[in-house]
Amino acid sequence: MAVKDRVEAVLNVGLRVPSIMLLDVLYRWDVSSFFQKIQRSSLSNNPLFQYKYLALYLHYVGYILSLVLLTLPRQHLVKLYLYVLTALLLFAGHQVSRDYVRSELESGYEGSVYLEPLSMNRFTTALISQLVVCTLCSCVMQTKRIWLFSAHLLPLVARLCLIPLETIVFINKFSMIFTGLEVIYFLASNLLVPYNLAKTAYRELAQVVEVYGLLALGMSLWNQLVLPVLFMCFWLLLFALQIYSYFSTRDQPTSRERLLFLFLTSIAECCSTPYSLLGLVFTVSFIALGVLTLCKFYLQGYRAFMNDNTMHRGMTEGITLLILAVQTGLIELQVIHRAFLLSIILFIVVASILQSMLEIADPIVLALGASRDKSLWKHFRAVSLCLFLLIFPAYMAYMICQFFHMDFWLLIIISSSILTSLQVLGTLLIYILFMVEEFRKAPVENMDEVIYCVNGTYRLLEFLVAVCVVCYGVSETVFGEWSVMGSTIILVHSYYNVWLRAQLGWQSFLLRRDAVNKIKSLPTASNTQLEQYNDICAICYQDMNSAVITPCSHFFHAGCLKKWLYVQETCPLCHSQLKSQSPTTTVPNQDVPAANQNPAGQEEAPANKKQKDDTLPDDGKEGGPGEQQGDNGPAMSAGETSSSSGVEKNTKQSLSRSSLLGIK
Repeated sequence: MAVKDRVEAVLNVGLRVPSIMLLDVLYRWDVSSFFQKIQRSSLSNNPLFQYKYLALYLHYVGYILSLVLLTLPRQHLVKLYLYVLTALLLFAGHQVSRDYVRSELESGYEGSVYLEPLSMNRFTTALISQLVVCTLCSCVMQTKRIWLFSAHLLPLVARLCLIPLETIVFINKFSMIFTGLEVIYFLASNLLVPYNLAKTAYRELAQVVEVYGLLALGMSLWNQLVLPVLFMCFWLLLFALQIYSYFSTRDQPTSRERLLFLFLTSIAECCSTPYSLLGLVFTVSFIALGVLTLCKFYLQGYRAFMNDNTMHRGMTEGITLLILAVQTGLIELQVIHRAFLLSIILFIVVASILQSMLEIADPIVLALGASRDKSLWKHFRAVSLCLFLLIFPAYMAYMICQFFHMDFWLLIIISSSILTSLQVLGTLLIYILFMVEEFRKAPVENMDEVIYCVNGTYRLLEFLVAVCVVCYGVSETVFGEWSVMGSTIILVHSYYNVWLRAQLGWQSFLLRRDAVNKIKSLPTASNTQLEQYNDICAICYQDMNSAVITPCSHFFHAGCLKKWLYVQETCPLCHSQLKSQSPTTTVPNQDVPAANQNPAGQEEAPANKKQKDDTLPDDGKEGGPGEQQGDNGPAMSAGETSSSSGVEKNTKQSLSRSSLLGIK
């Protein structure tokens, strides 16, 4: 991005922040209570404060102007701010002239300014200031007619011409009136500009809605106004002002406990309106995005930014904060109660961030354990992050139990942190199993069964935690205080965290049981058949000391075929259905087919071939069964495939381990 584009992007956000702040101030301002205070004060007789409805109308006009400033195109917004800056410079010039005239009246000297040193100093200072103001106004308005902004120089010219001081006061007032008339003339000449802008904007919006629809219009405005960044900048500015106002009124240093309370109360003060609440939501989203990005970078370096996951962009945490704030009526509470509730909501948000970090780290850690990567730095980063995700959620749960009384809602909040720690523990155990297999330089028997038991154990613990939460909630509802919201939460928690988990676990158990039964029903190859076959397993590419024979006469390792049957109930080579048979030990006098070749007269249909390409695991797609048959004819002979078995067994071992990552 060029420097010009960066500057325009900064201006597009920075120039719209005051409109959000004005909306926030107007929302906080209660017109009725304001007029009640005025009536009890000495200003009740002032005519400006006697028309309540006029002020109420001006209140709504302020809303309209704020929305106009918010949606104004950047080019027109820059022009508007330049006009306002010019008006402020002209006001500053007249302030300098008025101060100069006042100082001359106080001195009482009416002679030549160059004869009296003090008068000369005052004149020189005022003249330089006025010339700077005129030059800045001319540059801002991009015009060479500098005389348009020189009316406030008249008192200085009159003083240089030795005009009496009483007349200089009149000239100063005349210069102010002249500048005011210039401003009025400029406003009158541009009176139809807002109408023309509104008319043009209405035409463009109508065309966009007619062609693309309201959703496209909303997305276009969202991208052009950069609303997330805009509200984040607004909230950060509001929070900085709140912190500054606190420390500017205190002389003594603040303790650590006081700083934590100050942090929470400052956040509570900065989310008392819908606009500031949206600012906090977007700020939390960007903070979560930054934390998750650092997590990816810590694990994978710059490679982490090549494959970005849309689910890990901080949106979940921001939406969680918004839903909880709206559900609990956060902005309607007092500051102390709001700070108390915010501490719990922020705890939930942090727990959600930790869960997202685990979702990022889990596949990376398991893939690192299954690969042959010997980089100690990579392993250290993965293990250290897992240890952090194991300890920190448990510490958070312990700390919140120390500050708050245990109830049903707090138990639900703590259970999420406990489940995160359990998931990390399961990931670390599987990683350790992979590393043990790596150091042994030989595959561990029934590794998939061990991994399934580890996963099943911590899944069972998760299920038990969810059941305990439901039981505690039911007891609170029956013997304690009943509420519609509490009952709804119990039902939702029971369905998603208890029923669905139990259903998925039972389905997984049934699949594994059916796969084991099918493997037991298949005949086992004898040593003679293995010698005649003289090939490797088409799934894991390792030599076969034992194998089972499918009904279509293909040989596979029993464990490898069982893992395949977890995915689908077809042969990995020809995709014929594998039906249960009566279990036998050997198959005598059975002709052994050529290595990895389909039986005679059996051809793969195009649909089956496509299904094989789609369903074959990653370990079998490259050089797997689908590529055993070349373009020039049948598959490789047994002698050719026996030569391929001389490939490094360690490479085959890592391939077979990586296939376990998809089976939990």
